[in-house]
Amino acid sequence: METIWQNVYTARARSMSSSVIRELLKLTEQSDFISFAGGLPAPEVFPIVQVRAAAERVLTEHGAQALQYGTTEGYRPLRELIASWMRDDPRHRLPACGVDNILITSGSQQALDLIGRMFIDPGDRIVVESPTYLGALQAWSAYGPQYVTVPSDEAGMVVDALEQALRAGPKFIYLVPNFNNPTGRTLSPERRRALIEIAARHGVPIIEDDPYGQLRFEGEMLPSLVSLAAGRGPVNGAYHGNVIYLSSFSKILAPGLRLAWVCAEPEVIVMLTRGKQGADLHTSTLSQIIAYELAKDGFINQHLEVIRRTYRERRDVMLAAMQQHFPASARWNRPEGGMFLWCELADGVDATERLRAAVPKKVAFVPGRVFYPCGGGENTMRLNFSNAAPDQIREGIARLGEVLR
Repeated sequence: METIWQNVYTARARSMSSSVIRELLKLTEQSDFISFAGGLPAPEVFPIVQVRAAAERVLTEHGAQALQYGTTEGYRPLRELIASWMRDDPRHRLPACGVDNILITSGSQQALDLIGRMFIDPGDRIVVESPTYLGALQAWSAYGPQYVTVPSDEAGMVVDALEQALRAGPKFIYLVPNFNNPTGRTLSPERRRALIEIAARHGVPIIEDDPYGQLRFEGEMLPSLVSLAAGRGPVNGAYHGNVIYLSSFSKILAPGLRLAWVCAEPEVIVMLTRGKQGADLHTSTLSQIIAYELAKDGFINQHLEVIRRTYRERRDVMLAAMQQHFPASARWNRPEGGMFLWCELADGVDATERLRAAVPKKVAFVPGRVFYPCGGGENTMRLNFSNAAPDQIREGIARLGEVLR
């Protein structure tokens, strides 16, 4: 008798769905397809030469260690380096942030899944922006939460609406405050301070997902939420606060390294580490030591200038092309950094239907509705400007403008 696999899967597994973006990327593998769909960095800025040199040094000088199992928390010199960033970076200034505050994960996506594994029971409420990052929804939905949404506008999450949302007794608040995925919006300084105050008053922790914060190419640098929540100061030589901070090497080096980190209270790091032990034992030792070799002498700061310059040019090209080709009824923002911009079409226009019309013209984007956990956003779309070269952006936006008109 053959196994009927649908009868073997758990209810949790049956509730999972494929990422809309990942499915779109399959379509765009054709060489003549222009995609604004994925959240991909520009391959032209990958530091291939430097990674090759670092890998050779690592294998020559630390080969046995780099190819061996490692600790679940991560390669200690890399954790110490990240802790020093969290202490010294003007965006953070976390007093006494130390190695016990840092956990290395296999990309930020694993960090999100670990948070779901360790914090979410079925039926728990989670406060999220609307729209919000699709990858977080995909990581957490299998654990059975209820999403409580708070609207956002050009200044980020509408914090005035947060009090009512917190009456539902959520486990945590989740947001991407800098150059948000999907909207490219940034939480204003006033709302940052208000968010920290309201969350502390209700005793609700905040998950600050910050993969794009270092990709600012114009405007004022803003303090991280984790720094604003550090008012309690150091306790027993470590950072303590109401915010769990996530960031990643994917946008500042290369996503193929699959490296990210969590900064949180030591107690939280211990719990997440337990969850990670059952998932993958530890993040790739080889990737961690390569990243450390690249980061320890300040290469990343130099490399970030190249990334920012490249992304600013591509954003400007996309904005100019949209002004030329998109219908007058469409509205879009001008992000000061990151990788995305957000477009709202006229009321009644279905962006998913427009995508179906765009695919034969070999251009793609992500319909905005997939970022709304409780529905909505049918007339919105996310456009990625980092991955396509300027000439491709001009051609792709011209094709897309024809579809939208």
